[in-house]
Amino acid sequence: MNLYATLILALALSMDAFAAAIGKGAALHRPHFREALRTGLIFGVVEACTPLIGWSIGLYASQYIMEWDHWIAFTLLFILGYRMVTDSFKASPEKKCEPPCRHNSMVLITTAIATSLDAMAIGVGLAFLQVNIIHTAMAIGIMTMIMATLGMLIGRYIGPLLGKRAELIGGLILIAIGFNILFEHLELFMYSK
Repeated sequence: MNLYATLILALALSMDAFAAAIGKGAALHRPHFREALRTGLIFGVVEACTPLIGWSIGLYASQYIMEWDHWIAFTLLFILGYRMVTDSFKASPEKKCEPPCRHNSMVLITTAIATSLDAMAIGVGLAFLQVNIIHTAMAIGIMTMIMATLGMLIGRYIGPLLGKRAELIGGLILIAIGFNILFEHLELFMYSK
């Protein structure tokens, strides 16, 4: 795989993380660059590890991974998104609650895993090609780190405009990403028959 193909693959795989990071950034109270970079690093590391895991699984379990990865990603994203949506309705209008300044690390890691399961499936596919998986995984991780950091920074400016609705919209974005993953898989399944 040449450099351009690797970069296009990395950019495509980072789009889910970018959209999720916008929602995460919008749900925070004016997140600092440090928080955006922390989020980008978490998403990038997870996104770089998943193709390596997929690569190592390779032939042995490729059918199993490809049959279930979309359901796992959908479930995780739906649960996280649903939680954000319900949390957006919990605060009473009398209380002027400030949104948090940073996200819990486990929430970020879970979101990163949910948005990177497609990279694991790609890693399984790359096991059958002659590619340098380390370079490919690093490119995917770096691109995801950049896109998730940018997403958080964009969310920083969107959040104050949306107020409490930012958490609602962020949750709906995660749910939409989950449904998109599910529909893409079902569409591929229908065309393969």
